[in-house]
Amino acid sequence: MAALLRYFRDLDLAEEAFQEACLRALKNWPDNGPPRNVEGWLITVGRNLALDVLKREARTSGLPPEDVLSNVEDAEPDLVERLDTADYRDDILRLLFICCHPDLPATQQIALALRIVSGIPVGDIARAFLVGEHAMRQRITRAKATIADAGVPFETPDQAERENRLAAVSAMIYLVFSEGYSDPDPAGERSGLCHEGIRLARLLLRMFPSDPELMGLLALMLLQHSRQETRVDANGLLVLLEDQDRSRWNRPMIAEALVLIDKAMLRRGPGPYQIQAAIAALHARAATPEDTDWKEIEQLYAALERRSPSPVVTLNRAVAVSKTEGAAAALQMIEPLAVKLRGYFYYHGARGALLKQLGRTSEARCAFDQAISLAGTVAEAAHIRQQLDQMTGLEKN
Repeated sequence: MAALLRYFRDLDLAEEAFQEACLRALKNWPDNGPPRNVEGWLITVGRNLALDVLKREARTSGLPPEDVLSNVEDAEPDLVERLDTADYRDDILRLLFICCHPDLPATQQIALALRIVSGIPVGDIARAFLVGEHAMRQRITRAKATIADAGVPFETPDQAERENRLAAVSAMIYLVFSEGYSDPDPAGERSGLCHEGIRLARLLLRMFPSDPELMGLLALMLLQHSRQETRVDANGLLVLLEDQDRSRWNRPMIAEALVLIDKAMLRRGPGPYQIQAAIAALHARAATPEDTDWKEIEQLYAALERRSPSPVVTLNRAVAVSKTEGAAAALQMIEPLAVKLRGYFYYHGARGALLKQLGRTSEARCAFDQAISLAGTVAEAAHIRQQLDQMTGLEKN
């Protein structure tokens, strides 16, 4: 997609050509086998499809067809050569910076990049932003129209402009990772996005090697991904952090992350990614769940709340508070979030767990029922049903 956009300078044309190329791959590869160069095959097929579209439009628009066609054909050998030698990884990072054009609001930049760069379904992007699918589809359409109307040049921004767009690109990369992390199955279809997010963060850190927030971003993703293999059991049920087998956490990944976050903290400019990485590091450094420094974690979430206030951050802080001050104090913190997080699975799941701890089973059941209705994966729904079954067992006894 990034390579096609680089050559055709038209978002809709590149997206349609890429989708059609993927459909042809799904049709042909099961019988003929995938080509040796999968990316090259998709780009070449997509390019030919886009050229066909341009030729048809030239014939129907009344423009001198021979001139247009001959121009396209003359350009083709050079086009093929550039496609064959393209560095596709750099193309993806370049496209991320393009999508962060200052003519677009930040929310449209991120939504557009998630849709075009990573191919994430609109419904999943909407869930990440806590908005409806229709609203998100309109947001992406408006972003494309703005780019088309403004005649945005599809060129790599210079150094100064890259720095201006760095925060938005970082946010996109973390959302790509988070979308993959939302699939607890390490072999799941979306989990590959975790690797993609980490890969893009590494590329970005090479461009800005002394930026502490990028170090924090990469450290945060490595720490979270180090637990990927232990998040579900053999039956596909979610395993909470405190119940995970810590001996199976990816220690090389944790070691790399701890070096990064320690290096970032030396610069004494903590930002949101560094604080979140510091929280994840406290979990990683605890040999057992009982060793977890929940007081320090609560204080870090309070610092994150001051820098980047959001209901999700408050919800996470409340979980830490439940460990130090009890379920009643945590419940009091999250009750005011009911309206803002009414469509958020984890809010209802956490609220149900707190009510369950307080023995308010009827209210806990209602909260868990709401959580199940919002579950994004089978494992999430199964985990909540497990909570309900446990309450039923306790009531029978």
